[in-house]
Amino acid sequence: MAANASQQAERSLAERHSAVSEMPDELRADVRMLGELLGRVIAEDGGPDLLADVERLRKAVIAARRRELSVDEVAAMVAEWPVDRSVQIARAFTCYFHLVNLAEEHYRIRILRSRDTGEAPLPESLAAAVGELKHDLGDDELARLIAELEFRPVLTAHPTEARRRAVATAIQRVSVQLAEYNAPDRGAHERQEAHRHLLEEIDLLWRTAQLRHTKLDPLDEVRTAMAAFDETLFRTVPRIYRSLDAALAEGTGRRAPLARAYIRYGSWIGGDRDGNPNVTARVTREAVLIQAEHVLTALENATTRIGRSLTVWNGDSPPSKELVEALTAAADDHPELVSELAKRSPREPHRQWLLFVAAKIAATRRRDLDLAYRSPDDLLTDLRLCQSSLVAAGAARQAYGEVQHLIWQVETFGFHLAELEVRQHSQVHAAALREIAEGALSERTEEVLATIRMIAWIQERFGVTACSRYVVSFTRSADDIAAVYELAEHALGGRAPVLDVVPLFESGEDLANSADVLAGMLRLPAVRKRVEANGRRLEVMLGYSDSAKELGPAAATLKLYDAQAELAAWAQANDVRLTLFHGRGGALGRGGGPANRAVLGQAPGSVSGRFKVTEQGEVIFARYGHPAIALRHIEQVTNAVLLASTPSVESRTADAAARYRVLAERVASASEHAYRSLTEAPGFPEWFGLVSPLEELGSLRLGSRPARRGLGAPRSLDDLRAIPWVFAWAQTRVNLPGWYGLGSGLLAATRPDPATPGDPGPGLDELRQAYREWPLFASLMDNAEMSLAKTDREIAARYLALGGRPDFAEQVLAEYDLTRTLVLAVTGHARLLESRRVLSRAVQLRDPYVDALSHLQLRALAALRAEEPLSEAERERLETLLLLSVNGVAAGLQNTG
Repeated sequence: MAANASQQAERSLAERHSAVSEMPDELRADVRMLGELLGRVIAEDGGPDLLADVERLRKAVIAARRRELSVDEVAAMVAEWPVDRSVQIARAFTCYFHLVNLAEEHYRIRILRSRDTGEAPLPESLAAAVGELKHDLGDDELARLIAELEFRPVLTAHPTEARRRAVATAIQRVSVQLAEYNAPDRGAHERQEAHRHLLEEIDLLWRTAQLRHTKLDPLDEVRTAMAAFDETLFRTVPRIYRSLDAALAEGTGRRAPLARAYIRYGSWIGGDRDGNPNVTARVTREAVLIQAEHVLTALENATTRIGRSLTVWNGDSPPSKELVEALTAAADDHPELVSELAKRSPREPHRQWLLFVAAKIAATRRRDLDLAYRSPDDLLTDLRLCQSSLVAAGAARQAYGEVQHLIWQVETFGFHLAELEVRQHSQVHAAALREIAEGALSERTEEVLATIRMIAWIQERFGVTACSRYVVSFTRSADDIAAVYELAEHALGGRAPVLDVVPLFESGEDLANSADVLAGMLRLPAVRKRVEANGRRLEVMLGYSDSAKELGPAAATLKLYDAQAELAAWAQANDVRLTLFHGRGGALGRGGGPANRAVLGQAPGSVSGRFKVTEQGEVIFARYGHPAIALRHIEQVTNAVLLASTPSVESRTADAAARYRVLAERVASASEHAYRSLTEAPGFPEWFGLVSPLEELGSLRLGSRPARRGLGAPRSLDDLRAIPWVFAWAQTRVNLPGWYGLGSGLLAATRPDPATPGDPGPGLDELRQAYREWPLFASLMDNAEMSLAKTDREIAARYLALGGRPDFAEQVLAEYDLTRTLVLAVTGHARLLESRRVLSRAVQLRDPYVDALSHLQLRALAALRAEEPLSEAERERLETLLLLSVNGVAAGLQNTG
């Protein structure tokens, strides 16, 4: 084991040296400047001694990476400081990571813009996909695929965002000033002022408390998500459609668009009550009202802005007869308003009309029923009236420019912004039906019925598309689906809302039985009626988090693939348009990773132009925090959805899956056995609680949802939710959920099968061939490689030693060594992430600074786990240090759960 650790350290040193030398000059300059400004702030506030201690630790962890200092010496240095000093040092490194993340984001945006030369489509862009599909499919088949295209991202409140909202806001202000400072057209005095303002904002970031002092309310989570809509999504969506329209044909902006609004956002925030008693019918009502307020405000502002700029004179561009008649009718109904608009915009009827439309949107927001719109369709009718009038007047660019953007925004967001989806556990429904039969209803059952009544209220107010999906966690049979429809009858009788009940399959057994459950669902009268009414559409959700926690990453990936393939075949046989809803987390141990590669790895026939996926926690702001990055993310996903839906890609994927079926089964079986032999061993849950900050994570107040099912320490993994399971392992620098068991699976695939005498096993060559030819297997290996790259063996060993079970520690480290060796052998890489230079550089540059926070965390964790009694004040200070370091490590690794 010592030899393995030494070899890894030598490789890490060489990799870090390479990463430093490859760091781009622009990024290096930003990181250096931000670090210097933070150092200045630290010295001004905490004194030069604090900055000296921060520098001392920084240099020590870098020296340890170079093997010039041992980790024991670093740990001894950290142990010398008073806890309060360690807290300040942890704050410093955490703030540093926030600034480094920001610098990398700005560099990424610069790179995206520099690559967009217009000479050729960007790789993985909409233009690239359309160009390839025109060649492969022809115009007619491409048009059919575009007509059926759907992308449904669903925002969730899963607590994986470790930063406080105030910290995120402070970082955003720093971002604005960094952009001002780097703007190429700034004069010397403007640049000097931007530098001063940048220092001011970094000072404020330093002084902002990193830890939440109150637990998040579900409505706080709703308001936090609204920031992504306000700052990015509303403005980005029409740019996506414009990009697609431009790719489909020349002349975008002066002809009727060929691109349609294919994105529909959903949200579980304020609707997901599975295991969260804080989400009630009242919360759901408030959530949809908050969403409506934001989208109506955005639509009102956009319509007002476009209306004011639409100074089209009727002498040159006369309005259509229909528009004149509409303005006359409006003047009859609202004479004062229309008269004032006509006075401000004489002989500009199109401008008058759009400003009148803006006034109607404002009335809708205020609930002024005399003027308000009844539905988004009515608003679209008025916008299209203006558009057609402009076209008839010869002002096609005005019609198909900003007015078209507004139409696309209404089509995408409606008056509800995102469809609010409800989720509840199947056992809750079963218990509610038993209580109804017995005639004694508990508070929980009353809440279930109140939720269904609230869905009906939302549909009456905002339409069926605002809230109809009801997800049933741990669906085991069609009876679990029937229970929801039966409860709806109890709640409202014949006035029950329209419901699309979505089964969620999470465990390995449930995934295997999923097609049988769907067959049972189609026999339910309520489901048959709904399927016939909505064009034979049906939705199924697949849970990546719990399946990975139960089976391990490799076995879960292959089990999910098999379930997708079986469900796709079932749908085709039953003439059902199936949408698979992928419940992925942000971390690799919960189905995370690059979304476009994940789409291309899906089973043939399971995409068919439709992709629905959860966007959780820190992923929301990583993907939608900046317009340029959001645009790139959505384009990449759409590119993959289009390509994955073509016969050629489906055929290649199907052939590869069939060719490597035996290989996959062998890898899955051995990896699951290795994973279960660890996680189901007696004493493992207790050991995990000792070696990780699992128990303390609840104090971070990451979200409104409890971290575990039930009370007390987890007795098994079933008691623990997937998010803290993954989050805690990331903190230990082990990242076990992203790779454990894969090494054993790969090893089994290279050896003879004992159950089949004479079978030599696929061997390493076939594994390498599968990596080259099968997208699913390539994605599995690449994600494991990324997770291994974020693992530090030497520091991980120090965490594992805290549990007092050297057998468990040895088992984990041995599997790590095996997995690392075989992943490199299969991928053909000399070092981890060799083919992904940008990501490799980021990981290598961050590692020493993450080490600093890990040493601080280990000090706190060891003291909290020791047998010596602690005073209340000592425990509180140590927990503060621990939680600050958790925040910092999460920022440094850029993933939590």
